[in-house]
Amino acid sequence: MPGISPHAPLADRMRPQQVSEFAGQQHLVAEGKPIHRMVESQRAHSMILWGPPGTGKTTLARLIANHSRARLLTLSAVHAGVKDIRAVVEQAQQNQMIGEKTLLFVDEVHRFNKSQQDGFLPHIEDGTFDFIGATTENPSFELNNALLSRLRVYVLKSLTKGDIIDVLKRALQDQHKGLGQQSIEVSDDAMQLLAALADGDARRALNMLEIAADLARAVDDIQLIDEQTIKQLAGDNMRRFDKGGDAFYDQISALHKSVRGSSPDASLYWLARMLDGGADPFYVARRVVRMASEDIGNADPRALQLALNAWETLERLGSPEGELALAQAVSYLASVPKSNAVYMAWNKAVDDVRQQGSHPVPLHLRNAPTKLMKELGASQNYRYAHDETEAYAAGENYFPDDMKPVRYYEPVDRGLEKKIAERLRYLGQLDQAYWKHNK
Repeated sequence: MPGISPHAPLADRMRPQQVSEFAGQQHLVAEGKPIHRMVESQRAHSMILWGPPGTGKTTLARLIANHSRARLLTLSAVHAGVKDIRAVVEQAQQNQMIGEKTLLFVDEVHRFNKSQQDGFLPHIEDGTFDFIGATTENPSFELNNALLSRLRVYVLKSLTKGDIIDVLKRALQDQHKGLGQQSIEVSDDAMQLLAALADGDARRALNMLEIAADLARAVDDIQLIDEQTIKQLAGDNMRRFDKGGDAFYDQISALHKSVRGSSPDASLYWLARMLDGGADPFYVARRVVRMASEDIGNADPRALQLALNAWETLERLGSPEGELALAQAVSYLASVPKSNAVYMAWNKAVDDVRQQGSHPVPLHLRNAPTKLMKELGASQNYRYAHDETEAYAAGENYFPDDMKPVRYYEPVDRGLEKKIAERLRYLGQLDQAYWKHNK
């Protein structure tokens, strides 16, 4: 294949040259879909390709450039600096002078800082080049609004196992770019395991296949890659986990939502995914404590104590022994009644404090440690609740004098909060009786 060395990695040799060869991303490349229409019309526009590694971002950029008859220039934000950016801009301007279109592909575009990203804006606007940025991170958080507003975002998805198997079979059969001349046979079990270990990443799948081909054992006239070959290649852990990126936050979000949704099984799955992938167990422990307060609250106050106990156990035992305590806490939190009443009440109270002025504390609620404070009326008319009937000062107001009392806390009709709600309703009846009697 022109431009690709036969000694290049298999993943590079097998890059699709036509949209029809592309694996996955049918929501973008199928007939009638955005990328397919763009390639057919031979007209590119500036865009962001956002998706996990190995989903075809670089390949799509090359396909778009080839079919739009544009000169492709590339930058990697990991290595490029101001000098490199100036060089590609100058090259694009020279191309423009001789009537050639330029497509600038920037890999890992989120690695560029704000000023570097801003540097592309005038050249995108004046048509010096069409811009394609590739990123594994959420562009809403990692790209400047000024740049993002000028680009269309296309979301690429992890490849399915079926997609990966198609990629692997094409590489095994291809006589020119692939392994078709090596008489390699992959058992069904090995193929399934390879696809699973690839974790949605076509490049990873092809890299593993290439290494597995070197480890294949001769059986009659073929080179056999069996399940044992792949297990030898895989080692202990080949699952994808991004400790600081979108995959990390997506998984902790899935764990939190599974707990909130009362699914102990899914909660345990996401906990296992995170810990198996290398997440800091103490970060997970902190988030579990948060879940106990935010999503269970007073419906079952034991949840918070159990979450704290799990954190302490983890500190004492370390990993992996302490991780079982996290599993215990997560499964309990997912199983008990839920309430976000305290969470909602707290947010409302904080909003009022931030939006309103600093109301003075009413005199009857102030301490009177000095003679002057007593003369000013501090603590006068304060009703000591324990001296009242049922230890409740019915009708008393504890809000600032110039602030209308607000109901923040609305207990739900679940778990212990059901009893709390009944108690508060009863106290409210006592207040009403007091006010009626003291009109």
